[in-house]
Amino acid sequence: MTNAQPEAVQGERIRLMFCLLAACFTAMALVPFAGATLQDPDSWWQVKVGLDFLANRTFPTVDPYSYTFAGQPWIAKEWLGQVLLGLAYRAAGWNGVVTLIIATIGLMVLMMTWFLTARLKPTLAVALAFAAAFLIAPIYTARPHVFTLPIIVAWTAVLFRASAEEQAPPWWLLALVVLWANLHATFTLSFVIAGFAGLNLLARIGLSKPALLARWVAFGLLCLVASLIHPYGVKAILATFTVASGNEAVSLIQEWRPFNASEQSSQEIAMLAALFALLVSRIRIDWAKALFIAFTLHVYLTHLRFMYLPFLLIPLVMAVEIARQYPPLSATTWLAEKRDSLEMFFARRFHALCAAVIVLVLGVAAIAGSAYQVEPSPKTSASGALAFARDHNLAGNVLNSYNFGGTLIFHGIKTYIDGRTDQLFLGGFMKADDATGQSDGKPLLEAQLKKYAISWALLAADDTRIPFFAELGWKRAYADDHAVIYLPPGA
Repeated sequence: MTNAQPEAVQGERIRLMFCLLAACFTAMALVPFAGATLQDPDSWWQVKVGLDFLANRTFPTVDPYSYTFAGQPWIAKEWLGQVLLGLAYRAAGWNGVVTLIIATIGLMVLMMTWFLTARLKPTLAVALAFAAAFLIAPIYTARPHVFTLPIIVAWTAVLFRASAEEQAPPWWLLALVVLWANLHATFTLSFVIAGFAGLNLLARIGLSKPALLARWVAFGLLCLVASLIHPYGVKAILATFTVASGNEAVSLIQEWRPFNASEQSSQEIAMLAALFALLVSRIRIDWAKALFIAFTLHVYLTHLRFMYLPFLLIPLVMAVEIARQYPPLSATTWLAEKRDSLEMFFARRFHALCAAVIVLVLGVAAIAGSAYQVEPSPKTSASGALAFARDHNLAGNVLNSYNFGGTLIFHGIKTYIDGRTDQLFLGGFMKADDATGQSDGKPLLEAQLKKYAISWALLAADDTRIPFFAELGWKRAYADDHAVIYLPPGA
């Protein structure tokens, strides 16, 4: 073995150790805030869909969970992500769900650090990965989209690396498309990212290598074919366009609203700092990458739920430019330097350290799991109100606040409305529901109560419709800090 070989092996081991430690640090930093991943009301029904699939082994084609849209076409297009959540819940309850989400976030950081360290010195790569992980923290919820974060990191990094090296896309990436398509509806982003990577290649070589360009075109077509390997086939793709084609729920749901600097101050500061650094450093990038950066920013500024696009993907596509134009920051320069004592410690005790990291992670997970039980937010669980409803045998159609739709589904109660607005509660329903809470919404609320034969109402404590129920003669049967139950006159 030559001297170069041990040095290369040492470099790879040190690099991997940086990645493992970054992932573990991120995971452990999230443990104290584990409950925050269960704040989203949709977590309830996402887990329930997974549990129902595990119990029935059938793919639903009509809505089984609401009475307002019962029997209407509805598909569990994110079935695999929901099954993963269901398996985690079946194994260890909500603690299992939280552990799975945190582990996935740790994997995302590991992969991002791994791809960044291929171009940049490890300390810079770790800093960028930590910054990205912090900035996208608002989307860390127990929902299937989290499972796609490691995939989108790998997808973007590998494709842009192939274009930078003027190579064809690796065919194994098609397997990621299949996995992505079954995990979450954002798999259509894979087509867009592949297109930008192809444009990046075109910006580099023009039409000088037609055979290579043809392979990229073939890859793009095969991505579309691979995405059809799904229980619902083309329906999964068509369902993703419901939101993009004027879905009335978009303007009414927080995560679909545009960027608001007063609410996302950390993200605003990060974007302005990046813009300042870009202007001062005068880093040159080609038009294709500039267009890709503009695309990720546009999608995020349009819809908050896509905040991970710029913060995860821009560092990945910019790493090669930073390394080339600022050699002291590159991985090549770092590898040529003499290893310091910490790095040599990583390299010489690599296997022992890997084992120690695994034991540490498992130990922390076991201790944390036995020390306390994580539960969803009381703002979405309505646990006291549902216990009251059960004890008093409340039955019939319930008019519920939007944030209680998930917990009703989880507990087997048909909903008036819930979070599945990508396919249901359309045709004016969402707008009508929103209008019932406006200052002049009392007549419309009264009409809805009659139309759907409402037997009881489960409302959030801050629901603007509460005064109307009192005016209509409904009596308050239960109230706590988060939920209120109203019963009709004479009940």
